[in-house]
Amino acid sequence: MEPLRKSFEPFVLHVQSFLSDSYLQTTFENCFFNTLDTTIRTLDDGSIFVFTGDIPAMWLRDSSAQVRPYMRFASKQPHLAEMLKKLIQRQLLCIEIDPYANAFNESANGKGHKDKTENNDWVWERKYEIDSLCYPLHLAHQWWKETGSEDLFNDQFLRVAECVLDLWTTEQNHERSPYCFEREHCPPSDTLSHDGSGAPVAWTGMTWSGFRPSDDACRYGYLVPSNMFAVVVLDCLEEIFSKIFKNKKLRDKSKALRCDIQNGIQKYAIQDHPQYGSVYAYEVDGLGHYHFMDDANVPSLLAIPYLGYAPVHDPIYQNTRAMILSESNPFYYQGRYASGIGSPHTPSQHVWPISLIIQGLTTTDAQEREQVIKTLLATDADTGYMHESFDCDHPQTFTREWFSWANALFAELIIHHVESVHGRIEL
Repeated sequence: MEPLRKSFEPFVLHVQSFLSDSYLQTTFENCFFNTLDTTIRTLDDGSIFVFTGDIPAMWLRDSSAQVRPYMRFASKQPHLAEMLKKLIQRQLLCIEIDPYANAFNESANGKGHKDKTENNDWVWERKYEIDSLCYPLHLAHQWWKETGSEDLFNDQFLRVAECVLDLWTTEQNHERSPYCFEREHCPPSDTLSHDGSGAPVAWTGMTWSGFRPSDDACRYGYLVPSNMFAVVVLDCLEEIFSKIFKNKKLRDKSKALRCDIQNGIQKYAIQDHPQYGSVYAYEVDGLGHYHFMDDANVPSLLAIPYLGYAPVHDPIYQNTRAMILSESNPFYYQGRYASGIGSPHTPSQHVWPISLIIQGLTTTDAQEREQVIKTLLATDADTGYMHESFDCDHPQTFTREWFSWANALFAELIIHHVESVHGRIEL
């Protein structure tokens, strides 16, 4: 990846020229190059494998997010466009191997978790998460829009896209699903209740998810932000089916599913909060239960504009944003060094840089964004990199020293911050 690194250096220097703080300059450079330098492997068969950092497996979600800062250059960098295409093809292969799995091995080596579910030597972990299917399809759509090339959209893509449509349709009626998952000798958040099927749900039009993007089990089966992301991705598929494949049947199937999910979100996910008015719940079950919270991992409610589901000025989003950035969110923590959203995935009082970054990416207030950046720099334990989470009272205490997704997202934030003032920076 050295040639690609060299090709990006002028862009990095250009961004740095607008940053007056030398530590911010260094941290931006570290984070921008982290994925390229440390987590991308070209395998013997020529395919691309992007592992998450300190865990050797490739998460479909993480690997998509890790390369997102580079996508903008794909039209001008043929080698980059080819690398991204090979990554997407590898992701599509993984989905064909097991569409319910969230993380995969570099080869069929049998590494990873051995849970009570359908096991496969390619699979590191088989926690079903809607976003695991969203991210690669969304990345493919971005690749098409950036490069203008249709090379990616072959029989493999068509098979996978149709598989995803069928799976999401099946999971609208979860009682018909073949999927179950149980993990032994673990916290409750690492396994599904009710003999591995999860808590009961009723029809809503939304599609069911066993786990959140944190890899924690859902309390209620309809995970709202992930269904929102599915709406965005289904819209992308409609365009691909219509303009590239000229397949009216699949276009209409995608549109019908998108409308079902969207109607379900509007009917069941919008709830009245006693303090903030109409807000989006994080999870619902169609049986009258809902959960007011947000998790740091993306898709999240905080990330709604980032995902492209609704604009930042949408009144329900603004109400929801106010709620989840307050003590009304059980995973919103305040300390001496930071205030922000954490996760049940990590210890109490641990704020996630990812959530702070998303806060910065979804605000129209430049001062709020600047404060987020200052907080991130002050809580990185003097490492020049982002982490999974840190103690907001003692930021030298953190989880995951090598977490490429957070680094990539930080690079996005700094680019967004500079370009919001100075305009788009070209390579």
